[in-house]
Amino acid sequence: MSRESEEGRQIVASLARRVGDIADLTKTAHAIISTLQDMDAALRPIIGQQGVVALYRRSLNLCVSTHPRLAGTCDRVQAGMDLIALKSVIVEQSDADALFFGEVLLTTFYALLTTLIGPSLTARLLRGMWEPLLSDTPSQENSP
Repeated sequence: MSRESEEGRQIVASLARRVGDIADLTKTAHAIISTLQDMDAALRPIIGQQGVVALYRRSLNLCVSTHPRLAGTCDRVQAGMDLIALKSVIVEQSDADALFFGEVLLTTFYALLTTLIGPSLTARLLRGMWEPLLSDTPSQENSP
């Protein structure tokens, strides 16, 4: 199993945890936006605001080139990293399309960062975002 595919699965699982069992567009949009905000917070001290924005914009472009069905969604997101505009575009999608868009965007962002700074440093900078928090454990595991 490749490292990149393992990280991709962790990203998708993390997004699913953030969305929760009962997904709706608002929760999905919030999960995508909060993940991007967390990535921004982790990366900004290292590569700066312009670096994060450049990665985000390039990730959107790559999403369209690898998944043409996302072209309409990505084209409607303005330049820069306007997460409010992104959220308004996400909530106009179907539940499945919004989740698919989030998965593709986040895994593309991660893969792009990996090509720039390497898998080891990328994993160290962003690993905590994908691992489940203790508060996220299912209720049956919390019982004595």
